[in-house]
Amino acid sequence: MAVDLLLGLQWGDEGKGKIVDVLTKNYDIIARFQGGPNAGHTLEFDGIKHVLHTIPSGIFHEKALNIVGNGVVIDPVIFKKELDNLEKFNIDIKSRLLISRKAHLILPTHRLLDAASETSKGKAKIGSTLKGIGPTYMDKTGRNGMRVGDLELDNWKERYRSLANKHQAMINFYDVDIQYDLNELEEEFCTAVDVLKKLTFIDSEEYIHQAQKEGKTILAEGAQGSLLDIDFGTYPFVTSSNTTAAGACTGLGVAPNKIGEVLGIFKAYTTRVGSGPFPTELFDKTGEDMGRIGNEFGATTGRPRRCGWLDLVALKYAVQVNGVTQLMMMKGDVLSGFKTLKVCTSYKYNGEVINHLPFNIESDNVTPVYTELKGWDKDLTKLTSAEELPEELNNYIDFLEKALEVPIKIVSVGPDRTQTIYR
Repeated sequence: MAVDLLLGLQWGDEGKGKIVDVLTKNYDIIARFQGGPNAGHTLEFDGIKHVLHTIPSGIFHEKALNIVGNGVVIDPVIFKKELDNLEKFNIDIKSRLLISRKAHLILPTHRLLDAASETSKGKAKIGSTLKGIGPTYMDKTGRNGMRVGDLELDNWKERYRSLANKHQAMINFYDVDIQYDLNELEEEFCTAVDVLKKLTFIDSEEYIHQAQKEGKTILAEGAQGSLLDIDFGTYPFVTSSNTTAAGACTGLGVAPNKIGEVLGIFKAYTTRVGSGPFPTELFDKTGEDMGRIGNEFGATTGRPRRCGWLDLVALKYAVQVNGVTQLMMMKGDVLSGFKTLKVCTSYKYNGEVINHLPFNIESDNVTPVYTELKGWDKDLTKLTSAEELPEELNNYIDFLEKALEVPIKIVSVGPDRTQTIYR
């Protein structure tokens, strides 16, 4: 059986959590393949809003098994808080959630290193969520990291102390003023590790391989977005993992020829959290209205998101890099009421018009070229079928499909799982 893959095509916050939750009924296994608790996957149903950071978004479905893959980095403290938040829903976590032994652990000193590094950059900071993600991936590639499987060893605390001492020396090297009580942080960490050790650890690549042989349906869930990919994103304002389709192979141990459908999610407009270039960003009332109507605040950090028109140049780039086979357009309802919509269809770049994403998209180099389309006034949030979509929205969708050469199969018209239109 092929593994289907779901990922974001912009700078994250596209609405992946909602769509995974909506699609879980079609799958036996949901598997997160990269990122860490810098993710904020928001799900809403039965009048309750849930925000998951590490746990896969299929956790609320009784029949689905959820796997945290080897490509994910886990902060036991944040993980414990997620588990605590799920307690009141009577979910059998032990049987429904499995953790890869090869997933790396975020230590308290990783978070401190993150803060020290970001503080030292001053105005040049990259906009880190300060969750310790970057330093953890640095230890992973530097072959120094601790993994979940290490917690099964009798000497795991000794291994922790050796790495934490190294981090302490690095923090001192930055020579910045960050306040912390390491003893308190470590006590919290050890308590959380005890909780984590009660869960089921697996050799996830073998588990997934056997599940495929048994004909199980599997959906790989990505975090962040393609434009934050460490290789293909807007470097250095990116995350520390491969958020594109290739990351599912390395983050779960799935062979490339076993990938089936690639489901790409994008907003009907564009947002970005933190620093970095954003060609279609709006600094006027239109941008403010998008943020207000769309409730554009980071699910993990609470930071307001920067808003702008849909960037088709960047979106087409993400579609190509990922080999997207189906598209899902989120937050179409947010654009209701805008008389005119703009879509960036090309860039003016160093004196010429280009249709691809260049090496550098800083505002000094790039000016967006827009195509204007007529907006719609209709409230979309109560719609239940594609036949009810206004003509102007259908024209907008047709325009995007023609440019991207990939069908838009789902249009989201609100945050609740029921506010989903299939085309």
